[in-house]
Amino acid sequence: MPQDLPKWFVQRLKAVTAKRAKTVIDHILKHGHVTTEQLKTLYGYDHPPRAARDVREQGIPLETFRIAGSQGKSIAAYRFADPSKIRAGTLSGRKVFSKEFKELLVAGCGGKCGICLTAYEARYLQVDHKVPYEVGGEGGGETVPDEFQLICGSCNRAKSWSCEHCTNWTKAKEVKVCQSCYWASPESYGHNALQPVRRLDVVWSAHEVADYERLRKAARKAGQSLAEFVKAVLRKSPG
Repeated sequence: MPQDLPKWFVQRLKAVTAKRAKTVIDHILKHGHVTTEQLKTLYGYDHPPRAARDVREQGIPLETFRIAGSQGKSIAAYRFADPSKIRAGTLSGRKVFSKEFKELLVAGCGGKCGICLTAYEARYLQVDHKVPYEVGGEGGGETVPDEFQLICGSCNRAKSWSCEHCTNWTKAKEVKVCQSCYWASPESYGHNALQPVRRLDVVWSAHEVADYERLRKAARKAGQSLAEFVKAVLRKSPG
């Protein structure tokens, strides 16, 4: 059943015009919640957390809970959180970055994703707040380029999923915690979404693909996954 919401809050909800955020809001207003399954099947959103994030970026509080999907499996669903947690001043959504600012970032990173270091055409790289917008807001904006990075779509989706399952993102919202996370500083970090995890995102491209295929063949021969094989090789290396 739809939630019992104060009129002022409903008015704020209906003032949102951004298409994806509005779609999520309208569905929740009508049905009380929306599931990740519905966001995929009804609206064609392949990355449901991104759609929910769009709502949060409008300053609208959402909470995530679990519900049984059509196949009986537990899936995520979203509904409005406490209206008093609405974020003032963000109803129009995040600021659009200027073309000049993105060009500045492209020049600084050499056209490579800040996470996986794969080279892309500029149009495939997305401006990313190192500290998630939901935690640190706009920060210094375009006046502080070091607060931003360019990342590819794949890494952006992975970061979104990781951040949205981090308790600092959902509760504490401490900027310094995010700054020491892998997703903000992959070259020097103390944790990965508060977990004692270390990652190494490696991409083989062009002539390097042959090296990757040799590794994959060797891993198969050893009866290991590629990740397990690479770790085993590194353990045996001197130093």
